[in-house]
Amino acid sequence: MTKKKKTLWRIWAKALGEKGSKCDREADVIAIVRTFIFITYLITNIAIVANAVRHWNDNDYNRNATQTSRNYS
Repeated sequence: MTKKKKTLWRIWAKALGEKGSKCDREADVIAIVRTFIFITYLITNIAIVANAVRHWNDNDYNRNATQTSRNYS
């Protein structure tokens, strides 16, 4: 890897949290696993927000009108 890539990887790994091991190779594997977990969380959150936005104004006005106009005797 080039020096710039190593520096970016080092910063990303530190951003993920505490170094997972004293061994650099093992710490890199732990950082990769943490990155995978982060990406799955990110994708899940994007899907949840997209679903909320997609159904933001889904109102069934015909159904609501019949439910509110019941005759109570």
